[in-house]
Amino acid sequence: MQPVSILLNILWLLLGGVWMALGWVVAAIIMAITIIGLPWARAAFNIAVYTLLPFGQRAVRRDALTGQSDVGTGVLGLIGNLIWLVLAGWWLALGHLVTAAILAVTIIGIPFAWAHLKLAGIALWPIGKAIVPA
Repeated sequence: MQPVSILLNILWLLLGGVWMALGWVVAAIIMAITIIGLPWARAAFNIAVYTLLPFGQRAVRRDALTGQSDVGTGVLGLIGNLIWLVLAGWWLALGHLVTAAILAVTIIGIPFAWAHLKLAGIALWPIGKAIVPA
């Protein structure tokens, strides 16, 4: 990881990264408690780790990464994402949007607000994503 990414990740943790990562972990735990929610729990834990350290990494579609469609990028992934959107995605996205709006007030907070906006999009549609180094 680049030194700039390390510095940005440290500042990120102080400016809302921990708070939103906890939100992802709570969503993952709630989904894991219900056996049927295990696929969503796995995706939520992956995004929780990404939310802790977003700089130096990026989220990409798995089929774009591997060149092959899989369960999470096909029709079942679409259905899973729609269910996720209703159950947990909207409130996680709202948390990222509110945090982005607060951070965007200052010039220093703008890069972090931008990262929260990207995470808000991922919060709405996390199934079928892979986190890779940037």
